[in-house]
Amino acid sequence: MDITRKRLAFRAHHMGTNENDLFFGGFADAHLATLSDAQLERFAALLEVNDADLFLWATGAKPVPPDHDHDVMALLRAFTLHFSA
Repeated sequence: MDITRKRLAFRAHHMGTNENDLFFGGFADAHLATLSDAQLERFAALLEVNDADLFLWATGAKPVPPDHDHDVMALLRAFTLHFSA
């Protein structure tokens, strides 16, 4: 795994809340190896967002703002909804 993916995986496993650590860390474990460079950038941008908002977006409790409503968020939401089912 390259350094970018390793850093993103570490950040995803250490988000700040246990729920996001599980959702984002699990997503990273499942998907980072296959994401394109552009998708990695979008994932990194998501990791910069406030934990509470990310949780609400990922679980579908709050609509995703247009600037974060992209393919990586769709993958994350599908992963999260499957994970929590």
